[in-house]
Amino acid sequence: MDGVLAIWKAEGWTSHDVVAKARRLLGMKRIGHAGTLDPMVTGVLPLCLGRSTRVVEYIQERPKAYEATIRLGVATDTEDISGEVIETSEVSNIKEQQIREVLHSFIGEIDQIPPMFSAIKIDGKRLYELAREGKTVERKSRKVTIYSIELLELDLDGEHPQFSFSVQCSKGTYIRTLCVDIGKALGVPATMASLIRTMSGGITKSQCLTLEQVEEHMNNGTLEQLLVAPELAIDHLPATTVQSIKRRYAIQGQKLYWTDITGHQMLADHSLVRVFDEEDVFLGVFELDKQNHLVKPIKVFS
Repeated sequence: MDGVLAIWKAEGWTSHDVVAKARRLLGMKRIGHAGTLDPMVTGVLPLCLGRSTRVVEYIQERPKAYEATIRLGVATDTEDISGEVIETSEVSNIKEQQIREVLHSFIGEIDQIPPMFSAIKIDGKRLYELAREGKTVERKSRKVTIYSIELLELDLDGEHPQFSFSVQCSKGTYIRTLCVDIGKALGVPATMASLIRTMSGGITKSQCLTLEQVEEHMNNGTLEQLLVAPELAIDHLPATTVQSIKRRYAIQGQKLYWTDITGHQMLADHSLVRVFDEEDVFLGVFELDKQNHLVKPIKVFS
């Protein structure tokens, strides 16, 4: 079985739990996920099956979209509601327009300091391991991009003032940290109360199956037709076509000459492209080497 299986991850499951369950259901070992989700987070989790595991890195580079709820007046050590409360304060005089203006101020490239409860390694040890030991270490800020952010719901009069927003962002964005930083911009402590990933790698909820549905389709023999082909999962990469006479060289992983393919003329040097034959069969991911007039194989699909 080969392709991308779009899973709607349930709350309480780790991404590795989902992969392990899928391996048992599908009876195959070669499965990888494209983007970790914390146990409390629900939403889109693309699983790459078989040779499609080779495109995981390209799927992960694509933007992701989330719907988050931020709770005001409380901060936790994990930056989400599952953590230990480390600060509280009264929330007053925060208006809807102020929230909209603060959210809008985050659009564009921003700096984020990764949370201590994260899987990033420092000196060979993951940050969450250090955090569980009660240690805090200095983390370097990272550049991430917020493409869009929009207020969805507002409830400032309840026992726990909070609001929900949607956000589309680049790889590596910590929404927990974004919630904390939004709170700081509003002048109050804040933590993430809930999170749903609504899009990953171009895949949305409408394309997803629960693990229960996967099992049902496996029993009915209908799962394979629901997989996303690897070439479609990375359709953000430009498509090019190789001449039939050179097809054999492409699937053997040999370098192609500049004139062997079409559809690349306007692309920048070192661009990655999908290469198809003249029958529209996907042959692999190649890199343009304009200086030497070559097209180099990166991932070949025979």
